[in-house]
Amino acid sequence: MKILLSRLFQTSVPMLMRCLWKFHGRLAGVLLLLTALSLAAQSPANDTSKTQVRGYWIDPDTGLMWAGKDSGKDVSYKGALKYCNKLRLAGYSDWRLADMFELQGIYDKTAEAPGLTGMRSEEPTTWHVKGSLFLTAEEWSSSYRKDDRGHFSGYAYYFDFNDGKSNDDPTGWPYPHSFRRALCVRGSGDPLGGQRRH
Repeated sequence: MKILLSRLFQTSVPMLMRCLWKFHGRLAGVLLLLTALSLAAQSPANDTSKTQVRGYWIDPDTGLMWAGKDSGKDVSYKGALKYCNKLRLAGYSDWRLADMFELQGIYDKTAEAPGLTGMRSEEPTTWHVKGSLFLTAEEWSSSYRKDDRGHFSGYAYYFDFNDGKSNDDPTGWPYPHSFRRALCVRGSGDPLGGQRRH
């Protein structure tokens, strides 16, 4: 969009300026130029292309750095943890699976980030996620349900960026992990400012 506006201004604005200068004087030409520059400054940057070209997005509210896309394939809970731990992106190797509070912090019901859905991630859709992150399913979190002794119960939480809700599933064999992906993050922060919920 920026390139298109730039090309438009390079060709159209000088021609219009000459015409206005000739017929309406300097004031009209200056007003047209100021209007054109104002419109160019107000046009929103294309977050989708920026995120996908860079491969990551930094949340301005928390400072967390997010991978620009999820794992893209069905992955078990343990596989999601491993995927993020092995991820090398933007020169960093300290990526990890996001926790539930971090995932909730990037949910935005007004956002319409392009992504995919379906059993094989073949259907175009949009997800309610900030930063135009490219998602293909529900996202595992590193958060899990604890048993009465405070140990891992075998249930891990995941987040649905369509409904904006979390849920939990049993992990490990024989339980399926269809429609679950890994979305990786690095850094630390509390995106909900202490308003913790599952």
